Formats: sequence, C-alpha cells, structure tokens
Amino acid sequence: MIKNIAETLRDYISLAAKKMEQPIWKRTLLGIMAGAFIALGAATSSVAMHSISSVGIARVVGGCIFPIGLMLIVFLGGELFTGDCLAIMACVEKKSSIFDLVKLLFCVWVTNFAGGLIVAILIVNSGELSYSDGMLGAYTIKVAMGKVNISFLQGVCSGILCNIFVCGAVLMASMTKDMIGKILAVFFPIMAFVVGGFEHCVANMYYIPAGIFAAGNVRYAESAMSEYGFTRDELMSLNWQSFFFQNELPVTIGNIIGGMVCIGIVLLILNKKEVEKS
Repeated sequence: MIKNIAETLRDYISLAAKKMEQPIWKRTLLGIMAGAFIALGAATSSVAMHSISSVGIARVVGGCIFPIGLMLIVFLGGELFTGDCLAIMACVEKKSSIFDLVKLLFCVWVTNFAGGLIVAILIVNSGELSYSDGMLGAYTIKVAMGKVNISFLQGVCSGILCNIFVCGAVLMASMTKDMIGKILAVFFPIMAFVVGGFEHCVANMYYIPAGIFAAGNVRYAESAMSEYGFTRDELMSLNWQSFFFQNELPVTIGNIIGGMVCIGIVLLILNKKEVEKS
C-alpha cells in the first residue's frame, strides 16, 4: 500500500516535531550512525569506481553502491542532516519553532561529521586504500581535491541539486511500508544524484577527510602526483581549512536550500489544503 503525498507530508511533519523533542544523547547516537552509514556507502563506492577510466561508467557503478548508506538509515535508524532539512515543514505548520529546527540541524551536522570522520579513520587504517598497488589511495586524494577546488557558486548549486534527490528519496521511502518498495524508492534518486556528480555535505564528511589522511601517506601522495598530475603544493592545499570553507560551507548552504525550499516548502504549498484537513 502506498500513501499519497498529502498523507506522507502529514506523517513527516508529526515525525519532525517528535525529532525536535529527542533527548540529546539519542540524537547524538542517531547522528553518528547516519554519518557512518553514508560514509560506508561512499567508501565502498570508491572501491568500485577507482580503476574505471570512463567517468560516466564509473559514476553509474558508484551510483549502484552508494545508496546502501541511506538504505541503512531508513531501515536501522539515523538522523541525516540533508533529510532533516525537511523538518522546516513542521515550523511552517507551527508544530515546532525555528529555534528548535536550528538546534536539530546543528546537532545532526556535527554528529554526522563525527560519524564520517570515524569511518575515514577506520578505512585509512584498515589498509583498504592500498588496493591496486595504492591506486585507491591516489583516487581518494583525487576525489577530495576535486571537491575542495569547486567555486562557492558551484558548491551551492550542486548542493541544491543533490538534496532535491535525497529529500525526494526520503519522502518516497516513507510513502510505502514494504521493504522492496523502500529500497526502490531510495535506490533510483540516490543513484541519480551520484551519477550527476552533485555535492552532499555528509558524504563529503568522509570523502575529504579520507583524502586529507591519504595525502599524508607518502605512497598514496606520490601515486596521486604521478597518476593525476598533482604537484606537492597542490596536495598541501588539501587541508581542514579548504574542507570547511571551500566545500562544506557552500555545499551545506545548497543542501539546505534544496531540501527546505525546493522540496519541503514547495510540496507543502502545493498540498496545503489536503495536509491541513486532518
């Protein structure tokens, strides 16, 4: 059985109001879980993509694997920053305050980062980046370098496009109760955003820290320089400052706009009468 969009929005608004009343310890654990799940999807998709020369084919392959992160959140639980941007609907409907929303999103962003960072540390120390004679480590650096070298406008626009897909997937998954329906609802939108190469602030909480750690490894750094043509000075620009200000800041802004405005508020306006009937 599939719920219509008005029912789905009503249920999500009720859920969002409850989220904002969660005890901090629970929100913290759920945020770390979600960040780790997305990071695991990112890490495993990188393994599949790293030796494929065709960008299009590589993204399709990665897009088939990356959705496992959101699937784990949907079935096991987790608070994901990008999906929680939809909680703006509870504020519009006066079920919660803007202050409560800001507290929720701040906590979830920080704890998602903690989860992504934990997985990055585990992956780097697991030896996985040594695959293909260190080429996975070099590829990890390449991905991170690409992300910290986008312009502010690119980051915002790409973030908007990404979270249209992610929030669409979240709502679509909540429209059905059976597992297969939820899997399909998550798989195709998330695959599309990966194939499109759009920017997801939580995924980047794995990709860029993993690249920073990999760049600190002489073997991986030398492979990145020889294979992808990076200079030592360029690799030095891959650091925590470029992570936060050149990628996370604009991408987070874009994700907020994409989730809150393009999906949450627009759908609420289009279905306001039906949503307010109950």
